Amino acid sequence: MALHNINYFHWHLSEDRGWRIEIKKYPKLTEIGSTRDSTIIDSKTNKYDRMPHKGFYTQDEVREIVRYAADRFITVVPEIDMPGHMMAALASYPELGCTGGPYSVPCKFGVFKDVLCAGNDQTLQFCKDVLEEVMAIFPSEYIHIGGDECPKTSWKQCEDCQALIRKENLKDEFELHAYFIQQVEKIAEGLGRKLIGWDEVLEGGLPLKATVMSWRGEAGGIKAAQLGNNVIMTPNTYCYLDYYQENPEFAPLAIGGFISLEQVYDYEPIPEALTAEEAKHIIGIQGNIVGRICCYY
Repeated sequence: MALHNINYFHWHLSEDRGWRIEIKKYPKLTEIGSTRDSTIIDSKTNKYDRMPHKGFYTQDEVREIVRYAADRFITVVPEIDMPGHMMAALASYPELGCTGGPYSVPCKFGVFKDVLCAGNDQTLQFCKDVLEEVMAIFPSEYIHIGGDECPKTSWKQCEDCQALIRKENLKDEFELHAYFIQQVEKIAEGLGRKLIGWDEVLEGGLPLKATVMSWRGEAGGIKAAQLGNNVIMTPNTYCYLDYYQENPEFAPLAIGGFISLEQVYDYEPIPEALTAEEAKHIIGIQGNIVGRICCYY
């Protein structure tokens, strides 16, 4: 990365299929959430490898990586995804979900309907506690909280979530999602940090100061820039570097398909749809690789 003058490393440290960073206040996140029983190896035949997969970084190991990167003028931006992509956390602390479980760490890819319960007072306290420990390790001015791929199924059926919607005069579960992100943004600001979220954070229509990372094409980035939010462009149509780069006839076998090196190289991150003033909100681009361990500049 340093050889290519890349100056940020976006490190995705939590997911449905594993929690990968030590949180001292919540030891079960790594005692339980860092291990899955198996991994799917063929989605067509539903075949699994029947091998446990586990592991996490201690806080000291993370500090070592942060120092190593800093010595090379690279800032590490951590991501703790919320309120979706939290199955590993729910398996560890089922009281944070809408149903109370039981939950398990998934062994296959996909988006899961069980997410953090937005109507549970413990949920925001959990998020605050986790972010405080994460921010104590990472000096970056930014903290990434995901905000993507959060189904609203469990919230629609949850009495606590519905009660919060009524209490806060929210229109629906999408506004509840935006409300949740707003509360997390206040936590980050209180700790002197700026928030980054994937483009789904815009869907509820409530105002946010967060920088928006546009991954589902450019539409989310264009909308965010027009609203006055800063934007990092990383559209999957150009910037997902783990797609096939040659032999397009094999594209159906790849997750997402084929993107040529020429297509990536020729990408113009400032869309023509933006005015000169709006274009100033495009502050960078990012290239994503497997597991969304990413870099942007």
